[in-house]
Amino acid sequence: MASTVNWLQFYRSMLTIRRFEERVSQLYADGELPGFVHLYIGEEAVAVGVCSVLNRDDYITSTHRGHGHLIAKGGDIKRMMAELYGKKTGYCKGKGGSMHIADMDIGILGANGIVAGGLPIAVGAGYSIKLRSSKQVAVAFFGDGASNEGAFHEAMNMASAWNLPVIFVCENNQYGVGTRLSRVTRLMDISKRALAYGMESSVVDGNDVLSVHESTAAAVQRARDDRGPTLIVAKTFRQRGHFEGENTSYMDADEMQHWLEKDPIHLFGALLKDRGIVDSKSLEQVDREIRRSLEEAVLYARESDFPLPEEALDDLFYEKGGQTR
Repeated sequence: MASTVNWLQFYRSMLTIRRFEERVSQLYADGELPGFVHLYIGEEAVAVGVCSVLNRDDYITSTHRGHGHLIAKGGDIKRMMAELYGKKTGYCKGKGGSMHIADMDIGILGANGIVAGGLPIAVGAGYSIKLRSSKQVAVAFFGDGASNEGAFHEAMNMASAWNLPVIFVCENNQYGVGTRLSRVTRLMDISKRALAYGMESSVVDGNDVLSVHESTAAAVQRARDDRGPTLIVAKTFRQRGHFEGENTSYMDADEMQHWLEKDPIHLFGALLKDRGIVDSKSLEQVDREIRRSLEEAVLYARESDFPLPEEALDDLFYEKGGQTR
C-alpha cells in the first residue's frame, strides 16, 4: 500500500477539511455567514478515502454535509468560502450557499439539501457513463437517515438492474438529525439492504482512511470492469450537531468520548509517525500551510462582491414565451 498511496496527502486532505470546517464554525458563530452550515468534523476519512481512488472526471453527488466531499474531490477552498459568504466569486455565484455547491469541471454534480436527493442523480450519471462506454464511475454520498428514503431503494434497484458503475457510500454517523438509527429501523446493518438488489456490499471503519481507500478501490475496479454497483457502509461519527447552533443534548457523552478517541486525523497522524513517514515537525508545518491558505480564502471571500439584484435570474433555465432563458 505504501508504494501506491501518498499517505501524507491523505493526512493533508483530511486536515484541510477539518481546519476548513473549524474556521466555518467560527465565522458562523461571529455572524459572518448566512443560512445554515452542517459540518463534516469527525468524518474526514470517508471523503478522503473514497475520493483518493477517483479520477478527475469521475462523478460524485454530495449532501447537506458536503464540504468534506468537495475538498476531497479537489474543490477550490477560495471559491467554496466565497460561496458560503454568498459572494459572486463563489462556485454558484453566491446563489447556492453551503448546501448546493457544484463544480462540473471536476465531476462534482452538486451538494443537495434534500435527503437522498443525490442518489438518483448519481444513477443518472452512471447511466450516462454506460451509454458512452467511458469507464468513469459515479459515487453517491449519503447518510444513514437517507437509507430509509424511497429514493435510496429506487436508486439501488435501478443501478443494479442496469448494472451501472455506481458506488453508494453510506456515511453512517449514527444519527439522522437528532434521531438514532435504531429508533427508525429494525435492520441495523445497512449493508444487508444490498442483498435485496443483488448488489455487492461492504462495511468499513469510516474513521480509518486506509480501510475506506481499500474498500473503495475494490468497488471502483468492479464498476470500471462493468461488474455493477456496490454499497459501502462507513461507520463514523459527527463530532458536532446536525447543524451549527443546535442543542446536542441528545448525544450521549460516553459515546462522544469513544468516538473522539477514534478521531480519524489523530489516529492517522500517529500512524504516519509510527511508520517513520513523517515527524511531528512535518505535520505541524502542514497545519501551518493549511491555516495560511484558509485565511487567504476568508480574505478572498470578504473582499469579493455580492451578486447584483439584476443578476438574480442569471444562469437559471426556464421557459418564457416559448424561449429558454
